[in-house]
Amino acid sequence: MESIDTDLADQIRRDIIHGAYREDERLSESRLCDIHKVSRTPVRLALRMLEREGIIRRGEGRGYFVHPPTVTDILQAVQVRGHLESLAARLMAQSPGRHNVLPTLEKAIDEIDRLVTRGSFEDEDRRLMQQQNALFHKTILDNCGNDFVGYTCGQISHLPMLEVGSMVFDKKVLSTAEGVDKSLFRLKIGNAQHKVIFEAIQRGDAVRAEGMMREHSNTMVEYIEMFEKREEALTISELISYSGGETAEGS
Repeated sequence: MESIDTDLADQIRRDIIHGAYREDERLSESRLCDIHKVSRTPVRLALRMLEREGIIRRGEGRGYFVHPPTVTDILQAVQVRGHLESLAARLMAQSPGRHNVLPTLEKAIDEIDRLVTRGSFEDEDRRLMQQQNALFHKTILDNCGNDFVGYTCGQISHLPMLEVGSMVFDKKVLSTAEGVDKSLFRLKIGNAQHKVIFEAIQRGDAVRAEGMMREHSNTMVEYIEMFEKREEALTISELISYSGGETAEGS
């Protein structure tokens, strides 16, 4: 069970990312106490956590000010996570105990294949795809033999699209039959890359596992960048929506 201050930090972070507070708006401890029905101690601890994440910053005097992440911040963080996951795949392939986790990886791949074959993008189907994709990636991070790789990924997991195993879905694309076909094709390619990573780990081919994981991770960045090739700038709310969360408007 999460502590009160950790849970409170999650709530405040979510509000900031979803646009409930303006950039550079001062966060009042007393107001936060009233909103969340808690004492000042958990509020102060939560604010310190958020300061370490860079979501808020301390002013020259007393108090904290909102410093929400930008789209550029998120794209850069996605690249960092990609390098970390590539390292994890390399280490996993070099691990003598890698065969113990191969069944878990294979099961996740098979389940994603099953869901893609169904061809449905209903909320439950997307949730299950996310779940199995997260299982695949988290298994590699947790068993690569270097705890700092997973720990570092965890430090940026609060950002949209940065949770381990995040998948990108564009609701506008999924509103057309052609878009559904393209999305299914993209998912098939992604899971085919999972299979190559799996086979490389199974054989102990560290170079191949690392290279394919890097390519696999970069597909998310490339897909996000596709959204930016339009007249309007990509927004944080859209990134939240694409990664399966709710926007500030709840769409």
